[in-house]
Amino acid sequence: MKRSVTAAAGPPVHVSRRPASGSSAGGATRVDRETRERLIAAAERLFADRGFRKVTVREICREARANVAAVNYHFGDKLGLYREVLQAAIDVMRATTEAARAAGRGRSADERLRRYITTYVCRLLASGDHAWLHRLITREMNDPTPALDALVEQGVRPRIEYLSGLVAEILNAAPSDQCVLRCVASIQAQSIAYLPNPIASRLGLAFKPSRANVEAVARHIADFSIAGVHALRRTTRESPAGAAPP
Repeated sequence: MKRSVTAAAGPPVHVSRRPASGSSAGGATRVDRETRERLIAAAERLFADRGFRKVTVREICREARANVAAVNYHFGDKLGLYREVLQAAIDVMRATTEAARAAGRGRSADERLRRYITTYVCRLLASGDHAWLHRLITREMNDPTPALDALVEQGVRPRIEYLSGLVAEILNAAPSDQCVLRCVASIQAQSIAYLPNPIASRLGLAFKPSRANVEAVARHIADFSIAGVHALRRTTRESPAGAAPP
């Protein structure tokens, strides 16, 4: 699997690279590029399945069919490779958030929220090349590494700030209001509940990600969330002195 990965916005990774014999100092040879891509593809699978700390450089190189020194050559060390893999996940998150923004541009707050949910849910639940991404992020959340700040600042915070702004506009409240933040958490949690997990399988609730099913779930979450936010707004208006609901 070939993937274009950039770490431009991530923490600096100091890597010592040597040009292969006969190649120009400014570019890697075709063999170097292919080795690098195999290392990233192997690391994606292994880090997503077992986490950063439980995967060794030797295992990555064996799966990538690369010399054991290849990780240091291309990325400096295991953490440098991990940052590269995590940056790929961050780039996917940023692309999804930007796509949701673009889909809602110029629309009402309700419609922007609906289009955010639709874009997010359809990309989250569609089966494809990014299945590893959600497992990787979950492992990073459960067992943080020095790369966590890049995930939060580049991937998570822009998404939460956009979603909070939409909910705040509907509620006529500040984005930092606790009611707004609870709504944001509820919207996100509804979507994540449909990701594959062993408990759902055992209860007979496993989600089948056909296009029709994904679109139906996106509509349901959007309808439910928008109606819920408006119900909270009515409750707030009826509360004494405009107090937020408990």
